[in-house]
Amino acid sequence: MKIRVISGTVIGILAVVCGIAGGPLLSVVLCACAFAAYDELLRAAGVIGSTPEKKLHPLSVAGFVAIPVHYVLITLTQTNGMENLPDDIVSRIMMSMVILLFLTQMSIYVLTFPKYRAEQVMAAFFCYLYGPVLLSYIYLARELKYGIFIYATIFFCSWICDTCAYFTGRFFGRHKMAPVLSPKKTVEGAIGGVAGSVLLCVLTAQVISHYYPGEDLTAAFAIIGFAGSIISMIGDLAASAIKRNHGIKDYGTIIPGHGGIMDRFDSVIFIAPVIYYLAVFLLPAL
Repeated sequence: MKIRVISGTVIGILAVVCGIAGGPLLSVVLCACAFAAYDELLRAAGVIGSTPEKKLHPLSVAGFVAIPVHYVLITLTQTNGMENLPDDIVSRIMMSMVILLFLTQMSIYVLTFPKYRAEQVMAAFFCYLYGPVLLSYIYLARELKYGIFIYATIFFCSWICDTCAYFTGRFFGRHKMAPVLSPKKTVEGAIGGVAGSVLLCVLTAQVISHYYPGEDLTAAFAIIGFAGSIISMIGDLAASAIKRNHGIKDYGTIIPGHGGIMDRFDSVIFIAPVIYYLAVFLLPAL
């Protein structure tokens, strides 16, 4: 427990520092996390093994090469005079990278047939979408107007929701939410988690009104907190389901006491794009 608390504290401090700094520092840290998440998911899905010859094959290499290119491109869209690009242009750039990787992996599949099974190719592409691509929305959210606050709500709707759900479920939990997948989670705990997230997001809106007088974003942030916390719990259960399907306890060991990047950031990864798009649609633009 001591190691878990220390690791959690370090992660919390790093999240705050990167959130305040934003820009290239945040992008580099997220890119490193994306590498780890992609590796963990590939191993969990059985696409790669632990030995170098089983790890570095064309399917996995294509994804590992695409990760830094993806992060460099989205970082460039926010700097060097390109920061005012419309959101749809940024989305098209991201989608172009995703499609390019898909075509590359399918070409590898065809040209090396029957070296790889269709399931491996589909899993490799899914792992790239799930880990690296969804993580990059944390950076994009930070670069929006009110970016530091939107960035904070991503973690509020994940970590605070999880904490509130734990304590609410421990004291008031009676009805199991997902008895087979996660026996300890309860409906009462889920309600407490959603309430805690919404409350913190509403308080965040009040802080924003202090820095941006005349802008009342309470309703928007309440919606973000409500939707984000629910998706957060789905993300947590989805990551657990994948582990159950493949008979593993943790995705990795990179974070002492927590496991891998996918163990600690499972719900954060899931809700980042949801909160990004809710912010784009619900909050006033620059």
